[in-house]
Amino acid sequence: MMRLLLATTALAVLVGVSVAVGCTPVVAPRATPARPAAPQPATAPPVADLGSVEVRDYRGTRLDAVSSEPENSIKGPQHVDIKTYRLAVTGLVAKPLSLTYDDVTAMPAYQKVTTLHCIEGWSVTYLWQGVLIKDLLSRAGYDTHASIAIFQCADGFSTSLPLDFLVSHDILLAYRMNGIVMPPERGFPFQVVAEDLLGYKWAKWVTSIEVSDNTSFTGYWESRGADNTPTVPGSK
Repeated sequence: MMRLLLATTALAVLVGVSVAVGCTPVVAPRATPARPAAPQPATAPPVADLGSVEVRDYRGTRLDAVSSEPENSIKGPQHVDIKTYRLAVTGLVAKPLSLTYDDVTAMPAYQKVTTLHCIEGWSVTYLWQGVLIKDLLSRAGYDTHASIAIFQCADGFSTSLPLDFLVSHDILLAYRMNGIVMPPERGFPFQVVAEDLLGYKWAKWVTSIEVSDNTSFTGYWESRGADNTPTVPGSK
C-alpha cells in the first residue's frame, strides 16, 4: 500500500444493520474466520471460509487483484512472526490490551468495499474484512473524551487518526482482502482502512494503537510536511 500520499474514497457496502452503518457483519461473535462459523440469525448469515480463492466481483462491483497494487512502503514488505505477534492497545484506556492475531480475528468481523486512490494516478478497489477499531477500543475501555489514536507499525511507520473519525466512519482494522488472508505485501497481519483519507493514513503491519490527547503528534509523513487531515476531495 502506498504510504506516500495515497487517497481513498469509500464505496461502503450498504446494509440494513444498525450496529455498523456501511459495514456488513460477516462472522458471529467469538467465531474465527479460519473455522466454520457458528449458526447465526438471518441478519448475519454464516460466511464460508474462502481460503485462497480471491473474490474479483462483489455485489456488482468489480474488484482489483490484490497482486495488482504497487508496493512502495517506506521499508518494503514486512514479514511478521505471527507466533510472537501481539497487538497492543494502550494509552488512555482502563484496561491495556495485548492481543494475539487469533484474539483479534475472533472478534465480530465486518466487510466493506473501498477504493484506494493513489496520488500517482492509480487506484485499486478491494473487499476488505476486519474488525471495527472502535470495538477494539471499547474492549480496552478507552477514554471517550480523548482526541486521537496513534498507530505504530512493524516497519517504523506511524500515523494518527481522530477518535471521532474512527467511530463515526466504522473504520476497519482489516486482515482479509477480496476474501483471502492479507499477504505480507499488503500489511499482514493488520492494515487500517482509513477511507475518505489519503493513503499515508492507511497504516500497514500495525503493532499498536495508543489512545491519546496529544493532538500535536505527527506521524512519519506528517513530520515530513504532509497534512495531518488529508481528506479525499468529494468525501464527506
